[in-house]
Amino acid sequence: MNRRDVADLAGSVGVGAWAAFTVLALVVTGRAGAPLWLDHDVLLRSLGHRPAVAVALARGVTATGTGVVPYLLAALAGAIAGRGARHRLIAAAGCLACLGLGQLLRYGVMEAIHRARPPQDVWTAHASGWAFPSGHTTTSAVTAGLLVLALTVRAPRGGTALRVAVCCWALLVGVTRVYLGVHWFTDVVGGWLFAAGWLGLCLCAAARLLPGACLTTGSAPARRPAPEGAPGGARDR
Repeated sequence: MNRRDVADLAGSVGVGAWAAFTVLALVVTGRAGAPLWLDHDVLLRSLGHRPAVAVALARGVTATGTGVVPYLLAALAGAIAGRGARHRLIAAAGCLACLGLGQLLRYGVMEAIHRARPPQDVWTAHASGWAFPSGHTTTSAVTAGLLVLALTVRAPRGGTALRVAVCCWALLVGVTRVYLGVHWFTDVVGGWLFAAGWLGLCLCAAARLLPGACLTTGSAPARRPAPEGAPGGARDR
């Protein structure tokens, strides 16, 4: 796809995700933050299946969705996507800006909606702040999206297994937030929608504004010299 097609597709995905997120946020606000739909059922199911080993693993996975890890991975995404030292620095700065500005926007939304978390007596991990959208979920999803985009830019026809693994990591971080009892299921859904909308907006802007050299995909294959006598080849002497 050319840059215009990428921008249009990213913009469409972003608008769709923002629309869905807005509807969910309005419903959450209209219910004064009360649990919705499957929230109670999913939380109760997690309460009944919490062996110590599973809880420890969930804590380990959920810890990777916050702190320094996502920022290191975002910088790595920029390093993967860039071609040459200068472009790698620009791409890394762009990825870090995408993640950091997304975090600021998310904090603003959380403060505006101020949804309470599940009762603290069901928590099996530390948590703070408001619940919607889930911070760990949003952060890991944005980071995973940046990595997937970077891998696609560098190897559009390969790296499928690695892209799938990155997406599974982000999904698991979101799931662990509910499993550990610190978020409602719709908090996690809101985090995924928020991340999709923000990534769509950022990719649309990048495709329209960044120089073309920063967005070149893959490696240009070396041209083989045409044989003598063939069109474009060396002339017979």
